Amino acid sequence: MAGHACHFPPWDRVSAFFRRWRNHDLVREFHDRLRRLVRERSGRDSEPAAGVIDSQSVKADAVVGSDSRGFDGGKLINGRKRHVVVDTLGVLLAAMVTAADVGDRAVAQVLLTQVTAAHHLLALVWADGGCTGRLVENVLAALGLVLAIVKRSDDMRGFVVLPKRCIVERFFAHVMRSRRLVRDVERSIPSAEAMVYWSTTMLMTRRVARPRPSRP
Repeated sequence: MAGHACHFPPWDRVSAFFRRWRNHDLVREFHDRLRRLVRERSGRDSEPAAGVIDSQSVKADAVVGSDSRGFDGGKLINGRKRHVVVDTLGVLLAAMVTAADVGDRAVAQVLLTQVTAAHHLLALVWADGGCTGRLVENVLAALGLVLAIVKRSDDMRGFVVLPKRCIVERFFAHVMRSRRLVRDVERSIPSAEAMVYWSTTMLMTRRVARPRPSRP
């Protein structure tokens, strides 16, 4: 606006710092350190014992190339898919972005392997019906991880948020409040993943900055 000095640095400088932090995995390191603080302030152990896995398909902008986008026939979305594992507080443990036509089971095997390697206390993860089949047996045998499937019963009608699944659904709702994540506008997969971590980092900073109730 006229008469007001701009307090933001030049966009090319901001972009250069973002790329540097992304390439050196500093975005995730900042995020993970803050997550441990959030868990401790909530009276939890710094390392989680349980989590929830799910995915979200989002439309891709025109800048997203055909080599990293696809069509999700179930959601009728042409774009990318965000696969995440969150803890029981709804805080992100790991995220992976793929083309929207990539199946949840294939990604879940890789993502859960990464999560269990980073979080040695993790013993239980809830998932939806898309993760049924041999995946349950594979992660138990290979990772020592119990994958509990939460399904809709036959008599459920309309939109129903299932127990435990509401944790990850709430996470996606928070992420979609970040304007840049309403659709995928990143040219590369690493940038798309970094933006998910960056959005969650901002959510956690607000939680940490929130005044703690005083004890009587």
